[in-house]
Amino acid sequence: MDVDLIFKIAGVGIIVAVINQVLIKADREEYVMVTTLAGIIIVLSMIIGEISDLFRTVKSVFGL
Repeated sequence: MDVDLIFKIAGVGIIVAVINQVLIKADREEYVMVTTLAGIIIVLSMIIGEISDLFRTVKSVFGL
């Protein structure tokens, strides 16, 4: 796992947190859940490749 991936995930988290705070201050609380969900989807799409590599490695180690 690269350290870059961790920084990217942290960056997405910080951006989502800032956007959520701005939306709360602007009385647009109905969009806070949407931005949080979008952030989760973005992070999951970033780590799907890493999870695939993990399963491939486990499969090769155990000879499945």
